[in-house]
Order: sequence, then structure tokens, then C-alpha cells
Amino acid sequence: MTTAATRPSDRRVSPVFLGILAVSAVTGWATWTGFAAEPGLAVFLFVTSAWVVSLCLHEYAHARTALHGGDISVGAKGYLTLNPMKYTHALLSVVLPVVFVIMGGIGLPGGAVFIERGRIRGRWKHSLISAAGPLTNVLFAVVCTAPFWLGAVDGVPPAFRYALAFLALLQVTAAILNFLPVPGLDGYGVIEPWLSHGVRRQVEPFAPFGLLFVFALLWVPSVNGVFFDAVDGLLGVLCIEEIDTYCGFDLFRFWKGADEFCGV
Repeated sequence: MTTAATRPSDRRVSPVFLGILAVSAVTGWATWTGFAAEPGLAVFLFVTSAWVVSLCLHEYAHARTALHGGDISVGAKGYLTLNPMKYTHALLSVVLPVVFVIMGGIGLPGGAVFIERGRIRGRWKHSLISAAGPLTNVLFAVVCTAPFWLGAVDGVPPAFRYALAFLALLQVTAAILNFLPVPGLDGYGVIEPWLSHGVRRQVEPFAPFGLLFVFALLWVPSVNGVFFDAVDGLLGVLCIEEIDTYCGFDLFRFWKGADEFCGV
């Protein structure tokens, strides 16, 4: 098997990731129990750490799929350890996605792992490697929304319910935006292997700016409104109401003061 070509240490889960996971667990507990003096701070730390965990899993999915596709170099690069510090673009991988969340409540992971595409044969494998990341966000969204569409939120503390709803919104936006066929995003990576060589060469110079272009476009009020109407509609199908995500985002930005309407 391909994994036999990687050392055990290349696949050992990083203490950095385990630390982030621990922060998520502890702050999730604090949000649930109301242990924190400032509920908004607990929600902020819980959502942020859980969001970073999902970023790590997003990039791990790319790397793991590439490993089985033929690129054994991902092991030596540390991509299989879930350590965000091993990503090729730490700014795009962690810092900017967190900034996007704080500024606009938008979940948008950036491309972070360098795959040696020359080692991989077959267009389907290339497409699957690109799709693996956002599919992880889809799975994460399913987990976050499950209590809502299973009718299991009765009795759940409001702060935790709101935090979970907001985290679900981030996963849904991440999945949708990453699947856009924009150069630099995973959606383009899915279709790129099927494009002609000439088209790929013409598009290649724009790839570094795709992420920023999408984020800038979302600042246009009309585009932002249409996008979030679609997101809210999808979340509504999953039994998450707009008030849940609104209050989740409101608590997340605790430094602005909580809206009394949310009742936390």
C-alpha cells in the first residue's frame, strides 16, 4: 500500500492539533455549562478552535487523498500530522480564514497543502484530491446540524445551541464557496484536469488571487444578500433557524456586547 512508504512519525497526530482539539472540548463544555463568566468569550473560543480543527481536517483530507493517489511526499512534509504549522501558507490556511469569520461570519478555508501533481496519474484522482477538502466541510456540517434535524436540541443550553448553529453556518459557507469553479479554490481544482492545456495556462496567473476575489465580491451588498439568502435557505432545510445563526454570530463577537434579544 502507498502508506507503507511513509514513516510512522509522518502519520502521528501532532500535539499542536491535540491542543487545539482540547481547547475546543473545554470551551465547548464551558459554553454548555455556563461555567464562563462571559458566555460570549466561551463561544468565541469554542467556535474559533472548532473552526481551526475543521481547517486541519480539510487540509488533511487533501493530503490523505493525495497520498493514496500516489504522492508519498505529503508524509515527509508533515501534512498527515494535522499540524497547521506544517501548511505551506500558514497565513492563507489559518489566519485569513479566522479573520474572515470575525469580519463577516464567512467560512472560507484557503489552499494550504502543496501536492506534487506530477506523481499522480489519472484525471479522476486529481479531481478527487481537490474535492476531498470541501467534502470534509460537508461532513462537518452534517455533524453540526444533526441535533437540529434530529430534533435533539430541546433542553440544550441556548449559548451552545447558538454556537453550534453558527459553526454549522461556517461549514456550509466553506463547502459552497470552496466548490466554486474559481482559480485557486478547490472547485476549480476539480474541473482543472478536464480542461485543455491552453485554458489551464491562461487561468494559472489568476490562481493566487481567487480567494481574495471571492471574499471581496462577498462585500458587495447585493451579492452578499443573495449568497446568505441561499445559505439561510439551506440551513432552514436542516432545521436551523436564522435566529440561531444570528445569535451565534452575535455571541461570537462578544466584544461588541450581546444582543438582549438572544437571551443569554
